[in-house]
Amino acid sequence: MELDGKVAVVTGGTRGVGAGIARALVRAGAEVVVCARRPPEVPLPGTEFVPLDVRDAHAVGRLFTALPRLDVLVNNAGGAPHRLLTEAGADRHARVVELNLLAPLTVSLAAYEHLRRARGSIVMIGSVSGGRPSPGTAAYGAAKAGLESLARSMAVEWAPGIRVNTLVVGMVRTELSPLHYGDEDGIAAVARTVPLGRLAEPSDVGGAAVFLASDAAAYISGASLLVHGGGERPAFLDAATACHPPAADKES
Repeated sequence: MELDGKVAVVTGGTRGVGAGIARALVRAGAEVVVCARRPPEVPLPGTEFVPLDVRDAHAVGRLFTALPRLDVLVNNAGGAPHRLLTEAGADRHARVVELNLLAPLTVSLAAYEHLRRARGSIVMIGSVSGGRPSPGTAAYGAAKAGLESLARSMAVEWAPGIRVNTLVVGMVRTELSPLHYGDEDGIAAVARTVPLGRLAEPSDVGGAAVFLASDAAAYISGASLLVHGGGERPAFLDAATACHPPAADKES
């Protein structure tokens, strides 16, 4: 899964999952450009930082026009605050959709010619929130569901020149985890709900991104790769009594 000599761009690549992806691409031999609105707080050796708001189509266009070549695009920038639907107007929810769905489309279109010439690869960073109810982040979940659909359509329209796939990511331990899950006890309790017994590390997502970007995945396009540690144990299994009948009903 070597990427020697390849040029990659990672949006939102300065921290968390994006930084983990950037580090993995560097280890695989790629030249990596990370872009975000603010520079990384922790240095990312082997990367070049370019300030960018992915919602600004003109700025996005200038970035890709300035690049001499591009082989891999990772659309990672995204996110949303916890907000119930009735706690904000439609315009605030629309901004979440803009960042998580429309911006990846904007970036992909700007990168298209480079990627077509290189017979390159796009990796969308999706979320398990796109495949299940997402209370408190409903607009985010809807956008991530749309992102998977967009990737599948791109994979058909842009074949055979560009491969497009999605990483469907579960819970990841990052510097922002305490905001979502609380202290170490809270993080540990959440981790116990994952079949593999832990949250993902950014490097886990990075390794999957390298695979999809590499020649090892040369015949994979339009796919959604689950990176979620086995998913979530269905709540009904813990609530049901069928597997634990009352003592009087058991055979003697």
